Amino acid sequence: MADKAILYDATRCTACRGCQAACKEWNENNELNPDGNNPVTTKNTGSYENPPDLAPTTWLKMTFTEVEHYGKLDWLFNRRSCMHCGDPACVKVCPNGTLYIDQTYGFVGLNPNTCTGCGYCVEFCPFDVPRLKGSSVLGNTKAFKCVACMQPGLNRLDAGQEPACVKSCPPNALLYDDRDKLVTIAKEKVAALKAKGFSNATFYGEKELGGLHVMYVLNDTPDKYRLPVDPKFPATAIAWQDVIQPLGWAVGGLTILGLALNYIIAREAKMTKSLPGKKEDK
Repeated sequence: MADKAILYDATRCTACRGCQAACKEWNENNELNPDGNNPVTTKNTGSYENPPDLAPTTWLKMTFTEVEHYGKLDWLFNRRSCMHCGDPACVKVCPNGTLYIDQTYGFVGLNPNTCTGCGYCVEFCPFDVPRLKGSSVLGNTKAFKCVACMQPGLNRLDAGQEPACVKSCPPNALLYDDRDKLVTIAKEKVAALKAKGFSNATFYGEKELGGLHVMYVLNDTPDKYRLPVDPKFPATAIAWQDVIQPLGWAVGGLTILGLALNYIIAREAKMTKSLPGKKEDK
């Protein structure tokens, strides 16, 4: 099956936040559920944005940016969530495969049951998306993020349905389809915007970080929408995967080997002393 993707057209978005609500409802992420672990309550922060940030139970959040846009005051709306990178830093630094690229759809999945709460995905994500939930003292910390509606028991994609956010979008600002098809659609949309005078119109996500599986049609530059203009794969993540982590396993292996050899030598010495007729040196 061809890689799938989501295309967000910021020029069609009305910021109704239907996608935000649908994401919470389908994935059973009740913001006010008092589970005792990092509860996030809604509040007025002087902005139309609510809640104020992504959280373990908020995997998708609409942002509102007021700017001077082509000579007039304007709102720019953006969909903030996991970008499902084609070459994801989170997957590279995950020590045990909790984060992975789904081989059927191309989205980045996450299995919280195997997550150790190390936080490397939080530290290395170029888009600051994953969030931790739980207590380091109790040892039950887990990472959470959008998994493109692929949770076990709640997998819309396997059922032949589109993600909940796409299904709920009234103005069709969100599309779900084969990634190659959406790339073509996005390029046509950007060309049409430029023909209408939006000279800074941008297609974001075609090649960034191995090709994103959540792509954007913008009528201005990415920075106006709070997106990194040229997102980079963190060099420290490469060092972690290629040098530090293998070295750590090597050191751990040598430590275990040393302990095993020490045990064998000590056991042999003990057995030698216990042999009949064997006397200790005076």
